[in-house]
Amino acid sequence: MTRPLLLVGAGGLAREVLAAARALPDQFTPLGLLDDDPVRHGVTLDGLQVLGPAELVHQHEDALVLVCVASPGRPDGRAKVVRRLNLPAERYATLVHPMASVAAGTELGEGTVLLAGAVITAPQRVGAHVLAMPHVLFTHDDVVGDFVTCAGRAALAGAVTVAESAYLGAGSLVRQGVRVGARAVIGMGAVVLSDIPDGQTWAGVPAKQLIDRAPCPKPREETA
Repeated sequence: MTRPLLLVGAGGLAREVLAAARALPDQFTPLGLLDDDPVRHGVTLDGLQVLGPAELVHQHEDALVLVCVASPGRPDGRAKVVRRLNLPAERYATLVHPMASVAAGTELGEGTVLLAGAVITAPQRVGAHVLAMPHVLFTHDDVVGDFVTCAGRAALAGAVTVAESAYLGAGSLVRQGVRVGARAVIGMGAVVLSDIPDGQTWAGVPAKQLIDRAPCPKPREETA
């Protein structure tokens, strides 16, 4: 059954998720975008209107919701939006692009999005509100927590644990058995060979902790 769908956030990520939703016309009918930046209200993005602030989700009780917020500068940004909206789990969609490959028996939490080319090779539990961008790879026995973001081509070897709200940069690789801590950030192209503690930022080959990292500017996706 097709359900109306609201996207919270009106930046580049929302455009990608909108395209994926349109590839699943038997599941979703995109209704509109929501964003807390009043400058965006009334703007049309890829044919879909920005209807108003995020709290409008409460006025569309029949619509499913996906929160389209992701930033290495604020790796817990999506979690904060979800907690602020305080919707029941059943209000959130789970979106798997038809060009993703998910092993039978895999469990995906509510609000999770797998974009085109994402692969899960063996049955596992993936948390709620996880974002796997194109060509992300999860292999056997991985544990991916709630609100994790994996940018394009990020790859986990077997038995990797990624804790809540971690952010894995594009093209990053994580060695088998490694733990990535909560709210940790892995830089683009990094090769992670050892555990990363909570809240730290690592980059390089092999990846090492970045000290005194300059704060990232607030991205427009965060306005939701």
